[in-house]
Amino acid sequence: MTHSTTHPPRPPDAFSGAAVRTDGNGKADEPAVLESLERRVLWLATAMIDHANRGRPNRSGLKVGGHQASSASMAGIMTALWFGRLTAEDRVSVKPHASPVLHAVNYLLGWLDRSYLTRLRDYGGLQSYPSRTKDPDPVDYSTGSVGIGATAPIWGAVAGRYVDDRTGTRRGGRQYSLVGDAELDEGAVWEAVLDPATADLGEVVWIVDLNRQSLDRVVPDIAAGRLRQMFDAAGWQVLTVKYGRRLQALIDRPGGDALERRIDEMPNPEYQRLLRCDAGELRRRLPGIGPDTAAVAAVIADVDDTALVEAVRDLGGHDLPALLDAFDRIDDTRPTVIFAYTVKGYGLASAGHPQNHANLLTPEQLHDLAVRTGADPADPWAAFPADSAEGRHCGAVAARLTRTPPEPSTPPAVPADLGRTPNGRASTQQALGRTLLDLTRSAPEVAARVVTVAPDVASSTNLGGWLNKAGPWSSTVKPDWFADDAETLLRWAERPTGQHIELGIAEVNLVGLLGELGATWSRWGHPLFPIGVVYDPFIGRALEPWSFGMYAGGQSILVGTPSGVTLGPEGGAHQSITTPSIGLEQPGCVAFEPAFALEAEWCLLDGLSRLGREGGSSTYLRLSTRPVDQALARIPQEAAARERRRRQVLAGGYRLRTTPGARVAIVAMGAMVTEAVTAADRLAAGGHPVDVVVATSPDRLMRAQRARDGLEPGESWILDQLFPQRRPQALVTVLDGHPHTLAFLAAHTGGLGIRTLGVTRFGESGDLPDLYAGHGIDADHIVRAALDLTDRPE
Repeated sequence: MTHSTTHPPRPPDAFSGAAVRTDGNGKADEPAVLESLERRVLWLATAMIDHANRGRPNRSGLKVGGHQASSASMAGIMTALWFGRLTAEDRVSVKPHASPVLHAVNYLLGWLDRSYLTRLRDYGGLQSYPSRTKDPDPVDYSTGSVGIGATAPIWGAVAGRYVDDRTGTRRGGRQYSLVGDAELDEGAVWEAVLDPATADLGEVVWIVDLNRQSLDRVVPDIAAGRLRQMFDAAGWQVLTVKYGRRLQALIDRPGGDALERRIDEMPNPEYQRLLRCDAGELRRRLPGIGPDTAAVAAVIADVDDTALVEAVRDLGGHDLPALLDAFDRIDDTRPTVIFAYTVKGYGLASAGHPQNHANLLTPEQLHDLAVRTGADPADPWAAFPADSAEGRHCGAVAARLTRTPPEPSTPPAVPADLGRTPNGRASTQQALGRTLLDLTRSAPEVAARVVTVAPDVASSTNLGGWLNKAGPWSSTVKPDWFADDAETLLRWAERPTGQHIELGIAEVNLVGLLGELGATWSRWGHPLFPIGVVYDPFIGRALEPWSFGMYAGGQSILVGTPSGVTLGPEGGAHQSITTPSIGLEQPGCVAFEPAFALEAEWCLLDGLSRLGREGGSSTYLRLSTRPVDQALARIPQEAAARERRRRQVLAGGYRLRTTPGARVAIVAMGAMVTEAVTAADRLAAGGHPVDVVVATSPDRLMRAQRARDGLEPGESWILDQLFPQRRPQALVTVLDGHPHTLAFLAAHTGGLGIRTLGVTRFGESGDLPDLYAGHGIDADHIVRAALDLTDRPE
C-alpha cells in the first residue's frame, strides 16, 4: 500500500547523491564518507524489500512483506556504529525490522554475496529477521521475537563473563542492542533491565530507535522522559541524542529556547504530523498556541522553506557526528542506554506517516530515491569501487571487524551410566540433585562444564546439595554473611569459580540466560552444559524465549519440576497439564518424563551428551516430587540387560511387565507408573492379565513412528519392542497431564481400541487419592478402562 498527502514534502537534501570529495592527497572527509555510506545502506535496504515484493515471482500470491520505513529509521544509527565505532570484539543484536540494513552493511563490507540481495524472505535466502543459524552472513543474535532479541546481549554478557572465569581470559567488547521504542512495551525487557544481575554489566549498551511509532499508530503521549527515568532508576547511564545539527541551529538562535520548549512539550502525534507538512503548513502549525507562539514564529520567520522542512526532520538519530559523540561518551562501568530520536521512514516519501510500517514505495518514489542517494537504477546492487573513498573505508572497516574464528573445543565425553541402582522410595526430582553430585565424583571433567540456573527455586527443586558443592557464581568474590550461622543449610559464597547462577523470579530471564550459556560453544569455542530449573507449571511462560534460544543455536537442558496434579496441596494454579504435549511438539529438543530415579539419571546424562557441539540439541525433563518405590522398576542385574533397559528408556519406553495372554497393555508415564502397576495387579487377580509399558519419551516414540512411516529420518526399532505387530493389544494410556499426549499410540493397537486417561481441567488443592480419582487417573479408572477394552467382542 502507499500513502500520500496533498503536499508531500520532499525528503531532506541530506540524501542528495553528491560524490565524496577528496583533498589533494586523495584523503576524504570522514563525515562525508559516512553520509555517503548511509545513503547507500538506505538504498540497498529499501531496494531489497522492493525486489522481494515486486521483482521476484510470487507463486503463492501472499504478501511477502518487509519494513522499508523501519529500516530507514535505523540506517544512520547502524552506519555510524558499524562504519564508525564497532570493534571485532563487539556483538550486536539488531532489531528485527532492520534486518535489510544489517544485510546491506554486511554486503558493503564484503561479507554477503551480491546474489543474496535479491533473496530477502526467499526460501534458502535471507531470513525475514536476523538469524544466527539460517542467514548466510554474520549475525550475532537472532531476533524477531519481541523483547527477546533486545535482552539477549544482557545474557550474552553474563555468559561471556562466566566463560572468561573458566578460561582465565578477559575478552573485551561491548554487547549492543538496537531496539525499537515500541519494543520497550514488552514486559521481558523490564524483567531483564531490573534483574540484579544486570546492574554491573558495563559492556551492555542499548540504542533505542525512538521514532515514536508502532505498527498501527503513533505512540501516544510523551513517553521518552518516563523511559529515561526508569533506566536511570535501574542504575543505567542514560544518553540522549535528540536534535540534529540543522534543528539545533534553530534552537541556538535568539529566542530558540521557546522553539525547544514547543517541540519538547508537544504530543508525539502532533510532532509526527509536522513531518508530513510543507513549509507553509509548518509556519502555521509549529508556533502552536500559548505564551511562546510569537517567539517560535519569530525564530523561523526568516528561515528558507527548504531549510525549515529539513530542520524539523533533522533529529539526532540521523546526525552521524552526534551519534558518534554519544558512542564516545559511553560509560563502561555500568549499562548504557542511548535514546536516539529518529523519523520512521527517514529519507523516504513515507517519512513520518503513522501507517508507514508496511508501506512500499511506488516505482516512481523508488526511482527518486535512487537519484537522491546516488544509486544506479540500472545496476541497483552496485557496491562502491574499491579505489573510491567509500570503498577504501569499507575495506578498512572490514579488516578492523574481522574476527578470528573460535577454535572448536570438543566437550568431554559424558558417561552413559554412573553405575548406581537407587533403592527405597525416591522421586525423579531428588534424582536430579543426586546425579549432579555423583557427576562431581564419577566424571569431574563433565561436572566442571555444568552450570545450573534457577529463578530463586534452587533449594525447592533439589539443587541444594549441588549448590553447596559447586557454589553460586559471581564475577567478583562476595562475602557469605551467614557462613558462621550453624542453622544455615544453604551456603551462599558467591565467587568466580561457582557453577550456579541465581536470577530473580522471572522465567523469561532464566531461559534467556540458558540460551546464551548454551551458545558459548559456537560463540567462543568453550562448550558449557547449562541446566535450568523451573517449576513445571511455568514452562509455558518460559517456552517462547527458550524455543527462540534453540532457534538461535543455544543448547541446554530445561527441567520442569515439580509437575502435574501430583503437586496436590499447592492447588490448581501450580498443577501443569499441557507441558507433556509441549515436550512432544517442541523443535530442537528431546523431551523425557522418567518414572524412576535411575531413568532420570540416564535421561539427564543423555541430555548432557548432546550439548555444546555441532548438531547437538536441547532437552526438556519433566520431573515429579512424588516418591516412588524404586523396586517397581525391576532394574536388570546383568550388565547387558541393564544396558538394554537404558537404551529403551532413551528411545522412548520399555515393557515393565509382559504377561502371556494379555489383550490390553497399560502405558504409563512418570509417577503414574505406581497406579499402572496397582491396576495391573488387581486385573490379574481378577483373571484379566495385562501388560505394563512405561513411556519415558512420547517425543521419541512419535519420532520413531514418523521414521517408520518414512516421514523423517530415524530408527523405529523401539516400536517393535513396545508394540510388536505379531501381538496387537488394546491400550490404556495414563499420565499426569493432558491425555492427547499419548493418543497417537492408537496407531499401534491393531484396531483393538485405546482409552486415554489424563488431566483435562484445572486442578485444585487436595491429597493425591482424591485428586487422582477426581481426574480419572487412579487405579480404579485404569481398571475400568482396561475392562472396557477387554470386554469388547473379538
